[in-house]
Amino acid sequence: MNERGPVIPEGSQKTYDRFHFAPAYQVGDTLYVSGIIGSGDELATELESAFTSLANVLEAASFSLDDVVEMTSFHVDMNDSLGPFMAARDAVMSEPWPAWTAIGCTELALPTGRVEVKATAVRG
Repeated sequence: MNERGPVIPEGSQKTYDRFHFAPAYQVGDTLYVSGIIGSGDELATELESAFTSLANVLEAASFSLDDVVEMTSFHVDMNDSLGPFMAARDAVMSEPWPAWTAIGCTELALPTGRVEVKATAVRG
């Protein structure tokens, strides 16, 4: 089946309508996942939340973390967050590792966010 269109997981419709922002966009067997910022007071909790949200968006389109082929992470403070990011990633993903780019930045769309992750997944 050659599907094309936005993927809006349960509970995300209001965000899609208000901000014209699709959590993901599917084109055939490829899913482009928008940046996800987790929540939590501790960095480890925020990162765990981000990867849980990533898994949920993937699942809404019948993909999984195993289908991720490319990932980009944005770090407000790369020195503090890179190690915890890799630990959170490694807790939910395994080889073969996706291509990954880590970018330092000054701020994210959510003012309290410290790390944002976006991904591309390919089924099969």
